[in-house]
Amino acid sequence: MISYKFRYRIIFALMSFVILGACLDELEIETLNEDEQQSAALVVEAVLTDEAITQKVYLSRSSLRLDLETDTVYNPYIPLGSRPVESVDMEGGATVRLLGGNGTEYQFTEGEEGIYLSNQPFALEMGIDYSLDITTSDGKEYESDPLVVQGKSQLTNVYAEKATSDSGEEGIAIYVDSEPQQGTPKFYRYSYEETYKIVAPYWKKDDFRLTDYDPCALPVPTYTLEILPREMQNRVCYNTISSTTIEQLSTAGEPESNISRKMVRFIARDNFIISHRYSILVQQRVQSRDAYSFYETLKSFSQSDNVFSQIQPGAIYANVHRKDGSSESVLGYVEAVNVSEQRLFFNFDDFFAGEELPPYAFGFNCNLLTAPESHASYCLSGPSGGGCPQSTIERVNLGLISYYEDYSEGLVPDASCPGPYVFVPRICGDCTLLGSNVKPDFWVD
Repeated sequence: MISYKFRYRIIFALMSFVILGACLDELEIETLNEDEQQSAALVVEAVLTDEAITQKVYLSRSSLRLDLETDTVYNPYIPLGSRPVESVDMEGGATVRLLGGNGTEYQFTEGEEGIYLSNQPFALEMGIDYSLDITTSDGKEYESDPLVVQGKSQLTNVYAEKATSDSGEEGIAIYVDSEPQQGTPKFYRYSYEETYKIVAPYWKKDDFRLTDYDPCALPVPTYTLEILPREMQNRVCYNTISSTTIEQLSTAGEPESNISRKMVRFIARDNFIISHRYSILVQQRVQSRDAYSFYETLKSFSQSDNVFSQIQPGAIYANVHRKDGSSESVLGYVEAVNVSEQRLFFNFDDFFAGEELPPYAFGFNCNLLTAPESHASYCLSGPSGGGCPQSTIERVNLGLISYYEDYSEGLVPDASCPGPYVFVPRICGDCTLLGSNVKPDFWVD
């Protein structure tokens, strides 16, 4: 499933292209009617599979507004949670069901707003046409084009090798091999979910605890600052990220139907995520020719440096339409796929034994720091001196630092405003800023 951020960048780009009235000659792509250009189109997204799982359908509305990007640059002077996040207009209150040509019917119930879950797990069967049926809260009825599982193909191997990228960068390439099992699979899409181990390099068993803090007390702030054993394990964490790129492969016209050494991921040698232990779950989807063309078109401009560059397709509408034949464009796509997946683990030392680890946290600087313990009262009138950075208690109150050790001369270079403690940015001593301290169930050390 494409992430919300990636999907809505695509939708915004599509709507932008509609305004420009541009088109792409190579593919037959519909554009929105003029009356619909400023309206919020229904967005339907579903990848229905031949796995016996709880299937999902996502419904939302497009928007011409430009969502704010989440700031991904860690700033030790800004409290966490204060950065802007993007929003998605989810479509709630709909009735969703999947109808099979053999008479089967699967009902979906809304879980979180706009996310519809099948009432029971089920798997699509080969040779059966399916249709997704949607009735929105305002009574409009939609149905998909026929959905068919095109074939089955099994991943036979997922493996990693030391490699050099086309740009000359040293790293690790992850490849897959697969073999057709049934039907005529010709078109494939790959996605992955990667999980990596994080070890905070400046973690200590003790940390600051600030209580009774009143920065406005007079004549000086009141507080109690203690160095106490940590109450939670935050030295080792794990983070999981899903792929957000479109990676496809076609064997149409090829004499050999087996897939060998298809690279699905390249990780540079200095990428923080492989510093300790790394795992990747690769998923291969057998898709239809139409689905392949749809995602190739998305890829042609979603990965462009500039959405207003020479590649300017019109809006791509979904394979979903109004039942009454009304001319209403729908965005997104619904597909029926065969799925095969396999997981791989490896350590940094497996490929770079004895070499220095990549820079921590994507190159974040974990310098040792010090500062005066307290500060002038926030409510003090008149000159307050100053010249020193935020005090220790201000930083502890904002959750910006982790305790390292008591201050001693020479430990912190150029300590112009030393205090009683040495500390580091919290990200360097608390891995929970980068991941979860709960080990995943699938993890193998």
